[in-house]
Order: sequence, then C-alpha cells, then structure tokens
Amino acid sequence: MSAVSAPAVLDDPFASLNAQQRDAVEHDIGVAAADLRPLLVIAGAGSGKTSTLAHRVARLILSGADPQRILLLTFSRRAANEMTRRAGAVLQRVFAVRGSEAPTRLPWVGTFHSIAARLLRDYADRIGLDEAFTIHDRGDSEDLMGMVRHEIGLTQTEKRFPLKGTCLSIYSRVVNSREPLALVLQGTFPWCSEWEAELNTLFGAYVDAKQEQNVLDYDDLLLFWSEMATDPELGPELGGLFDHVLVDEYQDTNRLQAAILIGMKPGGQGVMVVGDDAQSIYSFRGATVRNILDFPKQFSRPARLVTLERNYRSTQPILDASNALIGAALERHAKTLWTDKVSTVLPQLVLIPDEAEQARWVCNRILEQREAGMALTAQAVLFRAASHSAALELELMRRNVPFVKFGGLKFLEAAHIKDVLAVLRFAQNPSGRMAGFRVAQLIPGIGAATATRLLDAVGVAAEPLQAVEQFAVPPRSGGDWQQFVALYKALKAPGLRWPADIELVKQWYLPQLERMHDDASVRAADVEQLARLASGYGSRATFLAEITLDPPEATSDRAGPPHLDEDYVILSTIHSSKGQEWKSVHVLNVVDGCIPSDMSTGNSDDIEEERRLLYVAMTRAKEHLHLVVPNRFFIKQQAQLGDRHVYAARSRFISPAMLKHYEECVWTTADTAQSKKPMPDSVRMLVRERARNAWK
Repeated sequence: MSAVSAPAVLDDPFASLNAQQRDAVEHDIGVAAADLRPLLVIAGAGSGKTSTLAHRVARLILSGADPQRILLLTFSRRAANEMTRRAGAVLQRVFAVRGSEAPTRLPWVGTFHSIAARLLRDYADRIGLDEAFTIHDRGDSEDLMGMVRHEIGLTQTEKRFPLKGTCLSIYSRVVNSREPLALVLQGTFPWCSEWEAELNTLFGAYVDAKQEQNVLDYDDLLLFWSEMATDPELGPELGGLFDHVLVDEYQDTNRLQAAILIGMKPGGQGVMVVGDDAQSIYSFRGATVRNILDFPKQFSRPARLVTLERNYRSTQPILDASNALIGAALERHAKTLWTDKVSTVLPQLVLIPDEAEQARWVCNRILEQREAGMALTAQAVLFRAASHSAALELELMRRNVPFVKFGGLKFLEAAHIKDVLAVLRFAQNPSGRMAGFRVAQLIPGIGAATATRLLDAVGVAAEPLQAVEQFAVPPRSGGDWQQFVALYKALKAPGLRWPADIELVKQWYLPQLERMHDDASVRAADVEQLARLASGYGSRATFLAEITLDPPEATSDRAGPPHLDEDYVILSTIHSSKGQEWKSVHVLNVVDGCIPSDMSTGNSDDIEEERRLLYVAMTRAKEHLHLVVPNRFFIKQQAQLGDRHVYAARSRFISPAMLKHYEECVWTTADTAQSKKPMPDSVRMLVRERARNAWK
C-alpha cells in the first residue's frame, strides 16, 4: 500500500485505505441501528482484508459504538490479536489528536470456539450444563470414542469396523455439516456405509459418556451455541448482547457457524462478514463455500456487497494467471485482481521428466535464487499432500539445504503436555474419566485395571477428594500414590490462587518426566513454556479452555526452525500455506491425479475446491511463481503389476487458453546430471533414523 504522509493520517485516520476498503469501512455509518444492512466484503487474495476489518472496528467505535457490544469472530487467536492491535493503533492516533484517552478493551474478540466456551459457561445453568465442564481436545475425544466403542462391543466384530479416529471424523462431519449420517457415509466415508446402525448406536453412547463426565468436545461448543442461537427465547437474547457482529474468513465457516450468525441476527443488522469464496478449501473440516456464496440472501434484508480487488502482494503477471484460473470456476463472486506492481516476469510452467528431476530442478532453482540475493526464508515449496515432498526433502538434505516443513508434532499432541493438562483437568472436573485415566497411570505400579477402579470410586462418591484419599493402591505404589494424593488435595483447596496450580503440578510431574523419558530435559522446556503461558490467564478453567481451543503450534523438540541455520526453505502443504506469502513459490506436481487429487474428483463440488486450492497456492507468490509438471511417476508394487512408471498430464485447471500467461520451460535429464552426487552417510543415517522412529 502506498505511503501516506503523517499529517494526512492524523487528519484522516483512514487516509491509507483505498476507495473500496474505505467503502466497506464507512458502510452505513450514521444509519439508525434498525436500518443497518448486512455487509459482505469479498476480499481477494492480498487485498488488505485484515486492515479493512480492523479499520471497520475503529470506525464503529469512533462513530459511538460501544466496544463492549462489538463481537469479532476469527479462526485463530493470532488473527484476533492482530485485529485488536490494528484497531487499537488507529484509535490511539485519533484520540491522541483529540487529547483524550482511547478505549483499549475489546472484550468480545476471539475464535468461534473460544467465544462459544465463554457463552456456554455464562449460560450453563439455563441450558443444562455444569459450568465446571472441561473441553476435550481431538486426542481426548478420540480416546473417549475408542473407550465407548470397546464398551459396547464394536471391537469384537468379525469384519473391519472403523477405528476410533475415523468414528470421530464421521461424528464431527455429521454435526458440523448438519447432514444425516447416511448422507455423510455415502458421500465421504462410503466404505463405512454398512455400519450405519452400529455408528448410530456408538454416537448415542458417546454423547451419553460426555454428558456423564461433564465434558464437551470441539463440536459441542458450536453445536450448543447454535442451539442457543436458534432458540426462540435465547436467540434474541444472545443477539441483543451485541450491536455489531463481524466475522473474518467467512468462506471457512460451516453450517453451524452460519446458523449461529443467522439465529443471533436474523435481520442482519450490524452483521459484516469478510472472506473470499475463491479461497474456500476446508470442506474436509466441514466448511462449506455455500455460506459465502449464499450470504447476500440469508437474512431478512438483502446484504450489500463490496469487493476488494486491488492486490498488494503479487505482480500483475502472477495475478493474470491466477485470475484466469479462478475465472473458469462454475460459480463465484466475480472479481478481477489488479496491482500497480508491474513486472515482465511471467509465471513459469516447468515441464519435468519425472519426480526425481523435479526435486533436483527445484533445489537448483532455490540455490540459484539464493545466490542472486533472495533469502531461503523468502522461498517456499507447496504441495497438495505431505507425501509429495519426500523426494525433494532427500535432495535438500543431500545438498545441505536447510528446510522447515509445516506440520510436525502439535503442542497438545505431545505426551508430556497431555500429562500436565490431564492433572489439571482431573482436579477441575473429577468426572472426566479420560483425564483421570491418564493421570492415574503416571504413578508407578498403577495400570489400566487399577485406574478404572479409581475412576469408578470417584464417580459414585459424594466427595471426589475423599474417594481419592481413601482409595487402596498396590503396595509398591504406596509412596508415589501418597505424593499424588497430596498434590490432588492441594489442587482442590478452596484458597488456591491461579497460577499456583500449575506450579504445584510441575513440581510433582518433573520427577515423573525424568523417570519416563530419556529426553526429559527437552520435554521439560515444553512444560516450562506451558507454565509461562498459564500465567497469562485469570483462572484454571479459563486456561484449560483456551489452551485446548487455540494451542501453541508445536513442541520445542519436534518442529520449528533449525537451530543451527539462520536461513531455511519453507516446505508446506497448500492447506497450511493459506494466509502466508513468499517472494518465490514453487508448486509441485501440477498434474491430474495430484491437483486435482484423484481422491477428490467424485463430484463437481470436489473438483471446484481443488481448483481453489491451486488458486490459493498461486496467490502466495509475490514475484516468482513456478508450477512444476512432472511427466512420469514411479509406482511401486501396485496389485499384480509390480513396479512401473505411469504417465501424467498437466492439471486440467491449466487449459490451453491459459498458457499465454506462462513461460513454458522444458527440463531434461541432462540438465541436472551434474548435480547427482552420492548421498553422504550422515544423511542416509538421518533418513533411516527418521523412518525407524516415525511411529513415535
């Protein structure tokens, strides 16, 4: 965005906005509350969406809106914090000129799930919930589904019954899509269709188990909020809490989230959503592009549409290719991205003999750009599926090029983090069997059978603490058990003030960590990080809810940048790249079977989402874009055919009419012969070690 002089910004805090951004920010300012129209902002890639939304919040407050009555919904805590920071910066500038103090608190900014958890706790007694409920993360939910699956005898079937993770995915899809189980099975899990009756029974038992244990899973948060919002009494009451409801990334919402919005504000007064139907790529999570496509007619009053088409990220040749790609979509909100970043460099369509040559070519190109002054961190390689980067990873290691692959072990999936949180959850909610089951087995000498007896005793006791104190454990667990009882008693003490809780747990757990793990010192750093995070929350209940709903990205020992290199290439799935940008982007395997994936061509909706996926990948590039098209793939031991080569065609999404937007390059085996050096023993050992430990 072009710079604006300081005096102009002080005189007009919105001078930095372009005409379309300003149109969205000024929408219905000064109009009576009853006459406010819903607003849909179609924000093209790189068009300043975040800035527009933040300035809208600031504009509302400057026009007299109560910050306490503005609800801003995002999909990550980072996005919520960024919105708050930017809106605050605008307000600070304006109020500084006025010589008064700017409002600093926006209490209702957060993710859908975090706001849901807060509302459910506030309304718990009116909707039949115990306000001390705890929230299961994905792993805990899978474990509870597995426990129920075993208890009702579905592990004893003669034929293959879906595993717990698949069962939870089916359940989640049904809840979030609001589609019947039969339809979900037919469309997404066809191999499970024969188990429809058994799955119905399982899901009913799973819901009963959650209610008995006073726990909610991720889906429950939206489900309960949706039921409240659509209730004739509670819906208007919830909507009455807020004069303005703003939603970021609306293309990523599911049907439950749309129902929440419509239930709270059926007339659309004060509703503003921002998003881009061309970047709707999360249907596997239950998101539906229909929400943003149908938004203009979802309320009793038709919505106003503002389109942001000026792009501040990419050069015009990259935008021309991207516009041509998405222009072929069957249904969309029309827009044509443009920029003042002129360039004569066309995106490259690189034709490569096979996957091995693809890896060598990409590696060569990355190093060439580095020698020309482009940092490795300014370069990214994107791919449809995580497995597509295997050959490139080996080539990068062979040539000593550091890289980070987006993925890694998530923070809450690490065993040591789950242990600490389980102790806190068991103290917060003794009815939660998954947390209690995990905690009990941390104590030497206590196995599954003894842990089950403990939970049974706690479940029927009037006083859970008394049941824990009186429980008889195996003799060899005596001393360790008494240490845990002392901890549990301290955690249940009425006078304990947060975050003293987590310090007590940490002191008890670190010796367990030393006993259970060889890399205890590395894992202890994560526990310390968790303790530091905890100090930023007001209570144990708030911390447990928020850390589950929006955890840190990765553990210190399993992901993150290399510690020995200050520069590294980014490898990422396209899904993980959304919201990011790099100077140079390479997209691997732009062929039919990969993009679109051969697993996602069952119907036109699937194919259209694959088109949008390629569009997202292309619009991450700022200056250089390379779409790589390998002609041949090597397939190992398929059916009776043995090892063989298969040939691939350029992705159907790059039609002959679109080729004018690309520089076509043909790369042959001879071009990379000089780079075929033997792999060092150190790399071979690393690869072997990674493969051997992949299950951990």
